Amino acid sequence: YNWVSVAVGVFSALVLQKLCFPYFWTDLLFLWKVVRYGVKLELFGLMSSVRTVLDRFMEQAQRIPDKPFVIYDGSVHTYREVDRRSNRLAHVFLRQLKLKKGDCVALLMSNEPDFLNVWFGLAKVGCSVAFLNTNIRSRSLLHCFSCCGARTLIVGSDLVDSLDDILLEDNIQVWTMRRHSEHSKVHTLLDRLDSAPDQPVPAELRATKSLRTPTLYIFTSGTTGLPKAAVITHLQSLKAAAGFWAFGGTEDDVVYIPLPLYHSAASLIGIGGTIELGATCVLKKKFSASQFWNDCRQHDVTIFQYIGELCRYLCNQPKTEMDQDHKVRMGVGNGLRQDVWREFLSRFGNIKMCEVYGSTEGNLCFMNHIGKIGTVGRSNLFYRYDLVKYDMIKDEVVKDHQGFCQRVNRGETGLLLSKVSSISPFFGYAGSKQLTEKKLMRNVFVKGDAYFNTGDLMAEDQEGFICFRDRVGDTFRWKGENVATTEVTETLGLVDFIQEVNVFGVEVPGHEGRAGMAALIVRPGLTFDGKKLFEHSVRDLPAYARPIFIRLQEVMEMTSTFKQQKFQLVQSGFNPSTISDPLYVLDYRQKSYVPLTEQLYQSIVSGEHKL
Repeated sequence: YNWVSVAVGVFSALVLQKLCFPYFWTDLLFLWKVVRYGVKLELFGLMSSVRTVLDRFMEQAQRIPDKPFVIYDGSVHTYREVDRRSNRLAHVFLRQLKLKKGDCVALLMSNEPDFLNVWFGLAKVGCSVAFLNTNIRSRSLLHCFSCCGARTLIVGSDLVDSLDDILLEDNIQVWTMRRHSEHSKVHTLLDRLDSAPDQPVPAELRATKSLRTPTLYIFTSGTTGLPKAAVITHLQSLKAAAGFWAFGGTEDDVVYIPLPLYHSAASLIGIGGTIELGATCVLKKKFSASQFWNDCRQHDVTIFQYIGELCRYLCNQPKTEMDQDHKVRMGVGNGLRQDVWREFLSRFGNIKMCEVYGSTEGNLCFMNHIGKIGTVGRSNLFYRYDLVKYDMIKDEVVKDHQGFCQRVNRGETGLLLSKVSSISPFFGYAGSKQLTEKKLMRNVFVKGDAYFNTGDLMAEDQEGFICFRDRVGDTFRWKGENVATTEVTETLGLVDFIQEVNVFGVEVPGHEGRAGMAALIVRPGLTFDGKKLFEHSVRDLPAYARPIFIRLQEVMEMTSTFKQQKFQLVQSGFNPSTISDPLYVLDYRQKSYVPLTEQLYQSIVSGEHKL
């Protein structure tokens, strides 16, 4: 009977666990991996023997020298080949460029194997590297130099012609991955590479005693203003490199990287993660929706990286019989909307989508290891964060009578703040104490505390899953209610003739808040239908959330991280005389969206036409 009792007890406990704590074992195994890795990093710090991502790469080059590390445009580069070419570059950097340990060097290159060779070569001589966004020019480029203290620029052969003002700066030396240069101020690297030895440079050049030593500067795009240089230390690099491994990646995986290497997703998580596993990556110069699945089939890709709208671009491709003919088992990225997530899985098969939430410079990272649709992660004992009440009208946090922030109840939306401590430090931005301080909130719950302000509105459900709601600022107020742009975007995205939606608020004279406006791209072969859109909006959206204005566009403006560009659209408003795109306005009498004429515009502005 004792055995029967024990068996019944164990069975009951398992059933109870399944019902009440369905994710217990999954959470436990994931946390065990993450905590074990974290402890290992802390031990490095205590022993002052830091093993960096570069050290890990060099270990892998010894262990699996002939394994393909990068496949690019049909050519294969093994771990040994990348190790040796970066050694030769390191020798050139020391001899010809006269670089010293501790120098900062700016790198302006497109996605190509030499981006990695230059990056690793610079790291081998102890230089920190500033990754420059290839879309920025002149004023922004000079700003990027000044804030991270770089005096040397290494530029890809395809980007030399984009340099203008930079070359006028006498105190910046410019080198390019070419053999010949037409410009007297641009020096060439490839001709010097031939005679350089491929033996390693002295190990003490790359050695570091602290995990908190800056190794990279990655520029985060402000939608307005100049880019900010986020300081990336060895600690952040090592944490990011463990991402694929934490999600269950192995050395047998083939990782597809279609994102720009100058951003942290591709460089820290993608390349770093490939190195940590000892896997192979397929690097694309630029993402192509039409080539994506063919590439995956050709190279037996098992993990791909996504960001922003990439998955939606794939869903917008014409359907084929081959849609589920691939070996992709996992996607790692961020910004995947629920509607796209569901469509992506139903069309392309059972792919585990692992959302990662965290800004480049932030001190908090959520990881959705369970793959629950629409969530960015799950709370646990080790995350030091809070969701606080936020007033959308005043665009500021709500404080109590003592001047402290107030936590929201479970299920409510709040501003996500992450506690700054020795375990979760915030390293800020290079060259700007002001910008660093601006991202911090002090005296949040008690005098003297400090929190990193993510600027994101989040909610935590009853099971502890964390959902992204909106960016502060992406939410606007209309008719006394908060309109969440993501909610409206997802709803309009279900209309059959709409391919792309970008929702924002525009100011209307004589009205408080902002009126909703949606910029749309119509699917090829289909036409805009004002009546159908009206019916859909009235049926599926509350009155205050229905877009008042519609703007049809040929192309949707994007930032370099595939995020929709709203700033210019908000600024340009809804004036048909200054906007060449077709404009429509919501008309309840005609039960349709009707063309916005100059006459109708004037009556809205004067207040005659009621919105």
